[in-house]
Amino acid sequence: MGRDTIADIITSIRNVDMTRKGLVRIAATNITENIINILLREGFIENVRKHQKGNKNFLVLTLRHRRNRKGSYLANLNLKRISRPGLRIYSNYEKIPRILGGMGIVILSTSRGIMTDREARLQRVGGELLCYIW
Repeated sequence: MGRDTIADIITSIRNVDMTRKGLVRIAATNITENIINILLREGFIENVRKHQKGNKNFLVLTLRHRRNRKGSYLANLNLKRISRPGLRIYSNYEKIPRILGGMGIVILSTSRGIMTDREARLQRVGGELLCYIW
């Protein structure tokens, strides 16, 4: 039985965000690097470093914690896995869902690579819905 690397990324980020530690270490693959680059570009992650230990590569992420004026943390980062190995969910570009009226993002795996919902609508390409982030 194979591992679901996307679900592992989402779970690791969600757990670290709930504990407010700030650093996440995940295995580096092409899919994870593409998803992390999207999260970095959209502002959910502050910094990414690539490390190698032995013959294994991994990424160390620094999460962006949002504070209000009094110093307490705002709401948690919400991530939800949509398509999974047992049930794949596909959508064409016209029916890609909008998360919180466009405030959140959908990450898709398309024939042109992994991209956000906005990029997929602009390029008029659909694909597999990987996860929602808001």
